[in-house]
Amino acid sequence: MDEAPPPHKRRVRYAGTHPQRFEEKYKELDPARHAAEVAKVMQRGQTPAGMHRPICVAEILAILTIKPGEVGLDATLGFGGHSAELLPLLRPGGRLFALDVDPQELPRTEARLRALGFDESVLSVRRMNFSRIKELLPEAGGGFDFVLADLGVSSMQIDNPQRGFSFKIDGPLDLRLDPGSGASASELLLSVTRPMLRELLIDNADEPHAAALAAALQGQYLQTTTELAEKVSDCVMALLPRRMPADEAKLEVRKALQRTFQALRIAVNDEFGALERFLQDLPACLQPGGRVAILSFHSGEDRRVKKAFQTGERSGVYARVAAEFTRPSFDEQRANPRSSSAKLRWAVRAPCTRYPA
Repeated sequence: MDEAPPPHKRRVRYAGTHPQRFEEKYKELDPARHAAEVAKVMQRGQTPAGMHRPICVAEILAILTIKPGEVGLDATLGFGGHSAELLPLLRPGGRLFALDVDPQELPRTEARLRALGFDESVLSVRRMNFSRIKELLPEAGGGFDFVLADLGVSSMQIDNPQRGFSFKIDGPLDLRLDPGSGASASELLLSVTRPMLRELLIDNADEPHAAALAAALQGQYLQTTTELAEKVSDCVMALLPRRMPADEAKLEVRKALQRTFQALRIAVNDEFGALERFLQDLPACLQPGGRVAILSFHSGEDRRVKKAFQTGERSGVYARVAAEFTRPSFDEQRANPRSSSAKLRWAVRAPCTRYPA
C-alpha cells in the first residue's frame, strides 16, 4: 500500500511588510531558492538571517597575496565567506585548512563549500579551536604560507535566538560557541564570585558600571537573555541622573547591554585565552615569509594582536607588521553596518628557517 503524502505545510505568516522573527525569515534562510529576496535584504544594508557577510575581503586578499599551490589556514571558518574567496586562488595544487568550534554551523558551511566544488583535496575542514594550530603542522607540511583569523561571533550565531547571543531577542542565556563545551552564561552567573564578575566586566568590555552590575547579577538564576537584559537595564537606569534626557538614558542602557553580553560571551568561551595561545604559537606555524591577517572587533582583541605582532617584530620573528590597523572602507560600512567595528592587522614572518626559542 502506498504511503500517504506528507501533509501540506502552510506558508509562514507574519505581521507587517517584512518578517521580524528569525523563524519567519524563511526566504532569507533558504538563499539558494530565494536569491532575489536575499539581494534585497543586502541592498537595505542588512545581513540576511542565517548568513554572515565577509569583511575586508579585498584588503585581506591584498595582504595574503595567495599563489597557486600554497597551503593556508582559515582559523575561524564561520559562514565560509572568506574561504570561498581564498580557495580558487590556491588552484592548482594548493590546500586550505579551515577550523571552527561551532558544531551547528560547521556542517552547514562545509556543505556549502563542497557544493561549490571544493573537495577534500583542496579543502580540509576541522572542528577544533584555533588555539590548537600546532596540531595541524604535520598535515600542513610543517607550516602555512598564509593564515587568516576573523575573530568574534558570526551574524548567523547572533541572529538565531536559540543561540542566546543577543539581548534584542528572547532566547536561552547560553552564549557558548560550542553549546556542548563548558558552562553557559547562566551557569557562570551562579558560580562566579562578585569580585571576579566585576573584573571580567572590566577586562572583557571596559564596563564603567562593573561594580554595580556585578552586585546585581552575581548569584542570580537567570535562564533567558530577556531576564539578563531586564536586570542590566534596571541596574543602569537606577545609576543614571534623573534629569538625563530619555534618548541619552536609552543609549547608555543599550551600551551597557552590549558590553555585558560581550563580557560574558568572552568569558564562557575563553576567547582571550584562546587568542593568546594562538598568537604565541602562530610564528612557529608560518613558513618563512608567511603572511597572516587578523580581523578583530573590540579593543581587547586588537590590543593583544597589536602587542603580539610588535613583540614579534622586535625579536625578529616577523619581518614586517602593520603600522596601524585598517578599517573597512566607507562604502563597506554603509553596505554592511556590522563591519564598522572591525580592525584589520597583518604581519609577515621573517625569512629565516629556524624559529628562535
